Amino acid sequence: MTDLVRDAVDARSPDVDLGVDRDLARVLMTDMVLARRLSERLWNLQRQGKVTTVTPIAGHEAAAVGVVRALDLEVDWIVPYYRELVGFAAVGDDYLTSVVKYWRGHPDGGRAPESARVLPPQISLASQIPQAAGLAWGIKLRGGPGVACTFIGDGATSEGDFYEGLNLAGVQRAPLVVVVVNNGWAISTPTSRQTAAATFAAKAEAVGARGMRIDGTDVVAVHDAAAEARAHAVAHGPVLLELVTYRLGAHTNSDDPTRYVPADELATWRARDPIEQFRAVLAGADQWSDSDHQRVLDEVEGRVDRLIDAALDDPVDARRAFDHVFDADTPRLAAQRADLASRHGDPTGLVDGAQPETGGAS
Repeated sequence: MTDLVRDAVDARSPDVDLGVDRDLARVLMTDMVLARRLSERLWNLQRQGKVTTVTPIAGHEAAAVGVVRALDLEVDWIVPYYRELVGFAAVGDDYLTSVVKYWRGHPDGGRAPESARVLPPQISLASQIPQAAGLAWGIKLRGGPGVACTFIGDGATSEGDFYEGLNLAGVQRAPLVVVVVNNGWAISTPTSRQTAAATFAAKAEAVGARGMRIDGTDVVAVHDAAAEARAHAVAHGPVLLELVTYRLGAHTNSDDPTRYVPADELATWRARDPIEQFRAVLAGADQWSDSDHQRVLDEVEGRVDRLIDAALDDPVDARRAFDHVFDADTPRLAAQRADLASRHGDPTGLVDGAQPETGGAS
């Protein structure tokens, strides 16, 4: 048994009831299946040149779904990074359509509906943690009931922003939940070379936060732990929640994990696939059948079709790539804008057959 597998087994709480309300079980399962299928379709679209960089979610489904479904989206804020986005079905299909646009490079991509408390995704490692800490502090100052919850990978714990943001939240006792999805790899750097700490959750002690470590392949355990973390953050201050899982695919479409991931370790973790594991648990409790699962697969396939169609049907105005950089184009930006337009054979800079917008950028 590898260290990571042993860690995950040790992290599982013996008090977690693996049975779950049937309605919640269906929601959790549907969200995980949707996340994986949407991720797979994005991968295929990237190979077709219809989206840009993509980050597969395989192995992280329970982490994303379990946490988000434990939040109160009426009062809580989500400050995301990139990999878990397709697992945020709780935010709504309009948001998932925006996620597809995000990976497509659409200027409106990653924007949540006005009613949703979700910030744009962050690519730079850990740079959203000070923002999340400030947001949590603001919630406390206003006497609000919610938390700010942010996701990071294990590699982000080596960044200065990680410690600075958590330290601020610790000092102010701000309601912040930082979810560390420990998937064993920071691109190709293994956990053993990422930190000398016994666990990532142990890092919480240095900033006066509560550290929790849970099996991140178990969606019920994740859901229960996230609910507990949220309650603690509201009452006492920040929580560092480490979810131990494994990345079952590439870091991004430009990565070749076969060059560094041990085949036997990957095989061991594939046996702990979050979706298949939950399916087996529910079937053993007579809460899930093959027909139940097929219905979910069919439902998800149609839903993913609609999400992707909606995103691809929204044309990209290439000129907007230069918006919100400066109030007026610098000479270099003006030259780049003109070059982009000429490459598409369109003096307006429009692509995808879009029509100029009245009053749009010039």
